Amino acid sequence: MQIVSEAVKDRSIYFDALDKDRDPGENKSIIFFLTAKGSVAFLDERCSLRQGLEKMKHHGYTAMPVVAEDGTYIGTVSEGDFLWHMLNSGAYSMKEQEDYPISEILREGWNPAVKIDTSMDELLLRIMEQNFVPVVDDREKFIGIITRKNVIKHYYESENMRRYTKK
Repeated sequence: MQIVSEAVKDRSIYFDALDKDRDPGENKSIIFFLTAKGSVAFLDERCSLRQGLEKMKHHGYTAMPVVAEDGTYIGTVSEGDFLWHMLNSGAYSMKEQEDYPISEILREGWNPAVKIDTSMDELLLRIMEQNFVPVVDDREKFIGIITRKNVIKHYYESENMRRYTKK
C-alpha cells in the first residue's frame, strides 16, 4: 500500500503498479464498482429543498445526486448547498424550504458524472476528490454511483489477497 500512499501524496496516480500480478485478460471496467441506480438514494429535480433535506437526513448522507424526470443526471447537492441557500435567502425554517426547488441550489460543474467507459485511472483521480462519482450512460442517463469506499476496499482486499497467496 506504500505505492498508493506515495501516489496520493504527489497526486500522480497510476494504480496499475498494484496490479503487476493481475491476469492480462482480467476486466478493468469501472462497472465492477458500480452501485446501480435502483440501490442508490437520489433526488428528483422537482422536489423541494425541504424534501431534499428530509431525504438526506433519512439516509444519513452529506451529498446526493439530482436526477431529471427523464433520468438525466443534472448534478449533486450537498449539506453546504442547503446551508448557503438558507443563509443567503433568510429562509431558515423547514416550512420555508418548501417554496424552493432543489434545482435552485445546484452548483454548475460540481461533481460531474463519468461515462461507463471511463478508464480506471480517470475514476481513481476523481474518487480522490469526492465520496462518490455519479455514472451515466452514453445518453447522459444516470445509471448509478461509484463510492470511494468500494474502490478503496477493492484495492485493500486485492493487496491482501496477493500478499497471502504468495506465501
